[in-house]
Amino acid sequence: MQLIPAKTPGFVKSLFPNFIWTIDSSKQDLYLTFDDGPTPEITPWVLDTLKQHNAKATFFCIGANIEKHPDIFESITAESHAIGNHTYNHLKGWKHKTKDYILDALKCEAVMSKQSSSTALSVIEEGKSKLFRPPYGKFKTKQAKQLQKLGYKIVMWDVLSFDWDVKVSEQECLNNIINSAKNGSIIVMHDSVKASRNLKAVLPKVLEYYSERGFEFKALDYTYS
Repeated sequence: MQLIPAKTPGFVKSLFPNFIWTIDSSKQDLYLTFDDGPTPEITPWVLDTLKQHNAKATFFCIGANIEKHPDIFESITAESHAIGNHTYNHLKGWKHKTKDYILDALKCEAVMSKQSSSTALSVIEEGKSKLFRPPYGKFKTKQAKQLQKLGYKIVMWDVLSFDWDVKVSEQECLNNIINSAKNGSIIVMHDSVKASRNLKAVLPKVLEYYSERGFEFKALDYTYS
């Protein structure tokens, strides 16, 4: 049994109104997000699958993985997907001092700037809002405030797929999305080895299901207020 609901309750969103949970839209737009990459075993497949459906997405990347696989990271930006900071070492904020957590996030930002010749670099240099998602969805209030002072928009989610959970079946993972996502939903998936079984089974079906119903998959913008 999932202790955390697939659909983020409204009262949780109301507790943190300065975070981005959904995108206000009267249009049939959905926002797929992928955490924990880039990963050679699965990220290229995700990119190919998205391209087949003319879908855009947002990738919240781990700095250490960017350094290991810069070519895959560059492919993400080259295909006009958005990128976000997921810390350098995938830190759980509750377990780390604020200073150490921020330094880790800044290390990820530096790696993104170094490795990208396009999106990441222009976002940082032009002073646009940057995107950040805390690993595990957990960090301290002080950490969030410091990141916001550094120009980051904190992106959470409206729908959790639970693709990483080995106890969740492919059908349950699919149901978590199609029973919960609506106009403007931000959906969490993972381009990680751990999530690959569910992801490979579910992502094509999600893209087909919503595309057939007139939805468009978009990347998150860097200019949200």
